[in-house]
Amino acid sequence: QVQLVESGGGLVQAGGSLRLSCAVSGRTFSSYTMGWFRQAPGKGREFVAGISRNEVTTLYADSVKGRFTISRDNAKNTVYLQMNSLKPEDTAVYSCALRPTNLVLKTVVDYNYWGQGTLVTVSS
Repeated sequence: QVQLVESGGGLVQAGGSLRLSCAVSGRTFSSYTMGWFRQAPGKGREFVAGISRNEVTTLYADSVKGRFTISRDNAKNTVYLQMNSLKPEDTAVYSCALRPTNLVLKTVVDYNYWGQGTLVTVSS
């Protein structure tokens, strides 16, 4: 029904930057929010950032505030995560997710559709 495809992951040195992309295809919704989550080795999945359709509302995990920026291009049905000043603890599989509503939330259970994930590895 809805397909999310992430790209842009890779290997980067501490202090470097990466830009992740998430393309949305299939069924369209009048209003939806997008979120980025990550799962580090041996850890549970955690919220990273979220954004509403009109880009007015954004939320960030405390661990990435000031370093990561979420944005979206609705004409391209694409959401981005710009990651700057990367740290080794940012190493994880990053996944994008979609909620068919205009309310931005941080919890995994509230997102209905998920991408396959893209691996980000930050070396020290």
